[in-house]
Formats: sequence, structure tokens, C-alpha cells
Amino acid sequence: MRVLLSVYDSRGGVEPLAGLAVRLRELGAQVRVCAPPDEEFAKRLAGMGVQMAPVGPALRSLATGARPPGAAGFQQISAELVAAHFDTLAEAADECDVMLATGVLPAVASARSVADKLGIPYVYACYQAVTLPSPHHPPAARPFRPLPAEVSDHLALWDLDAQSANALFAEAINTHRAAIGLSPVDNIRDYAFTGRPWLAADPILGLWQEPADLEVVQTGAWLLPDERPLPPEVQAFLDAGTPPVYVGFGSMPTTGSHEMARAAIEAIRAHGHRALLSRGWADLALIDDQDDCLAVGEANHQALFRRVAAVVHHGGAGTTTTATWAGVPQVVVPQQTVDQTYFASRVAELGIGIAHDGPTPTTQSLSAALTAALTPEVRVRAAAVAATIRTDGATVAAKLLFDVADHAAGRQRPLHS
Repeated sequence: MRVLLSVYDSRGGVEPLAGLAVRLRELGAQVRVCAPPDEEFAKRLAGMGVQMAPVGPALRSLATGARPPGAAGFQQISAELVAAHFDTLAEAADECDVMLATGVLPAVASARSVADKLGIPYVYACYQAVTLPSPHHPPAARPFRPLPAEVSDHLALWDLDAQSANALFAEAINTHRAAIGLSPVDNIRDYAFTGRPWLAADPILGLWQEPADLEVVQTGAWLLPDERPLPPEVQAFLDAGTPPVYVGFGSMPTTGSHEMARAAIEAIRAHGHRALLSRGWADLALIDDQDDCLAVGEANHQALFRRVAAVVHHGGAGTTTTATWAGVPQVVVPQQTVDQTYFASRVAELGIGIAHDGPTPTTQSLSAALTAALTPEVRVRAAAVAATIRTDGATVAAKLLFDVADHAAGRQRPLHS
């Protein structure tokens, strides 16, 4: 079986797909991953032996570089992303038996369009329940399309969200569909998501609530044991003293990163701990040359988180799952997306950490959060929840993809819902 996995997302979105690719390959599939051409993504996939086809502009350059201003600039970038996906995926998916897509909406809508044109089955997957329409939670506002404050009914808000998605992306999607002989789509979001999306989240962290109109398939998170050794300087730092507190915001290009680093280091020192800063896309840096702090780049989070006293992070799906799996207390400082706020609330509800109030911690606010997180009760609870995390999600999803492809081959038509 030949599989195309398409992702246009940050590192937290690429990593699970790489895990799925490895499990598919173990089951005998030939796998190709379409992903942004960022060097760190390409290096990680190559290190796992996964073939990659770059698509679209580098995500880090979009997140941290200069952008065209306003709504017009956003739609220009979106249109370029759609064009890149129609072109790249049409070639990458040639002779494939099934396609799975995740990431931003214009990219996945483009992916399904290509799958339709080629006549191959398509699956949409996401890493958090809150991005799927449900009566139990509201949508996040889309760029330049605020939700009306006077509307509180969740389903009404999801209807407005579908309208916003059309306003932002339908013209570009339908223009390219027409160019390859496909009819226009009148609901871009629901078309991309399908009626049977996959939820690649652990049921403890990312539970899906019924009833809802969607038939959601929850596979569990797509985890893959990471056997990479820690960098020598990190290993030496860990061995030289008591467990440090880790601070990192992943692929979030936070503003005021110097002030955030200072607040974090001062709060951690106030608790008598050493600090380990992950530079990430925020470019966190040390504030002095004392030997109780270390700044690091790429590192194996699975190994690292098991060696620290607590993890201070942004609440991305990947980081939250890895920290929970490691059984370490967490302080979640959500930055700018609804899924990060959601995972912060789940960490607090589960009793395995603290949800920081607001995206910009001060020394005082972070010190208070660490006081609450670094208690014996939270440590015990974190260890207990870690034991419940499913580790077979990628294998479950890989086998399901084989089933989708086999079913479609028997019917000789795509299976979308």
C-alpha cells in the first residue's frame, strides 16, 4: 500500500505524523510525507527514514517574519498556500492508495480536492477536539473574522465559523478546483473535515464528548518512542545537580521573549531550582552567565522531561501529551490558540499542573504557579495519570488506514465519510 500523509503545521503537528509514518512502514506500506520545507522538519523526518516532499513556504518564516499587512495579506498567503498544495500533492499522491491530511484548513481542503481528482480515499485528522464542530464548545475566531459577542449558542457560532471559512478560503479553493475539472464546494470547512474525522489525541487529555453531528474516530495520540540521546551538554547539565525546571514555548514566536525568559529564570531560582531553557521559535535566551541555567536547541523531549522537576510550556498538543506521558508536573502558559487554552484547562482539571492566567508571565505570577505545581500531591497525580496514557495510537491509526484503502479498493470509489 502507498500512503501520502500531508501536514501543514508546526513541529507539534509534524512529529505525530512522522510517528504514524513509521508505524505504517512497519506494516508494509510505502509512505511519503508532504510538510513545510523548514529545515528542522526535514531533518527530523530524514532521521526517521521518512521520505518528505516539501510543500508551501517555510512555516517558521511565516510565523516569525514580516507578513503582508491586514486581511488582504492573510488571504494572499492563504491563496499561495492553496496553490502550492494543489501543485505538490497532485504529483506526490500519484499512484497512492490513500491520503491523510492534517493542519491548517486551506491546506487540508486542498488535499481533499486533490484526492477527489485522483479518485483515492481521504481522511482528515486533528490533534485536539476543540477544532471540531460540537455543541459542547465554541469555535475559535478565524483571522480577521471575530465572532459576535452577543451569540452564545455553540452550534450557531459553528455555523458562523463555516461562513467565515468560506469567506477566507472558498474563492482560492474553488478556483483551483475548477482548473482541474472539479465542481465548487459550498462549505469548505465541512468538506475538509468530512463527516468522520480522526482525533489523534489521548482520551484522557483530549476527550471527545457525544452527542455531536460528527462520527469522530479517536485513535489515541500518535506517539513513537524517541531513542535519540540527549545532547552532551544537556546530559552533563542534568547530571551536575538537582532536576531543573524546563521552560519552552515550541513553535510559538512569542513577543517579549527576553522579558519572559527573565521572569521564568527569576521565578525558578526563587524556588531553589536550576533552569533549562529551550530556545524554540521564541529565541529564549539566558539572562546572565550563572551556571544554574542552560539554553538548549533541539532535544529529545521524551527523555528530557523525565529528568526535570516541572515543565513550563505553551500548551501545544504535542508538548502537553509528552509532558503528561513523562509524569512531570506542568505549568501551561497558553499563547494564542484555542487548543493551547484547552490543554491548559485539561492539565488543571486533571490535577497534573497549573494553567497560567494569560500569555505573558511575570516573575510573581510564574512563581505562584510553580508553588502550586511543585507540590507532592501534583507529582503523585502526574505519575498516576502518566500510567493511563495510551501508546498505541499510531498503530491503531495505521491499521485503520489499511482498512480504509482496502474498503475503497473493493468499492472502487473514495471513502470520505
